[in-house]
Amino acid sequence: MIKRSVGILAVVFGAISFGAQASAECSVSVDANDMMQFSTNSISVPSSCKEVTLTLNHTGKLAATSMGHNVVIADTENVQAVGTEGMSAGAANNYVKPDDARVYAFTKIIGGGESTSVTFSTEKMKAGGDYTFFCSFPGHWAIMKGKFELK
Repeated sequence: MIKRSVGILAVVFGAISFGAQASAECSVSVDANDMMQFSTNSISVPSSCKEVTLTLNHTGKLAATSMGHNVVIADTENVQAVGTEGMSAGAANNYVKPDDARVYAFTKIIGGGESTSVTFSTEKMKAGGDYTFFCSFPGHWAIMKGKFELK
């Protein structure tokens, strides 16, 4: 009876440990600074992640109104259009056109010293797809971007 209980506990704790590890793989963090730079040019998550949590940390000092940053994820072929149309959407919409079907996820615009997160479904994405993450603050999308990968 004791051996059986120990075996069951081992399985339960193993499952809990695996779940924590799997969720850690499905969480990513990116920093942005006042020089219009992300801390990485590539974000990769396993294709087994049904949801991804992305955290953006603005490590600069400037306010969101003058040097705000966000992260938007879209198909690479749509980045220019999403970025350009986002400017027209304005700050109230985080420079993302409302209900834009081309956008898989986006964070709110933040200023220096702030952080924000978004959790999004990968259901509409496919492993090996051509995705880009970028900042949609006016004038930033052409410089502040990188590859988002589901592997």
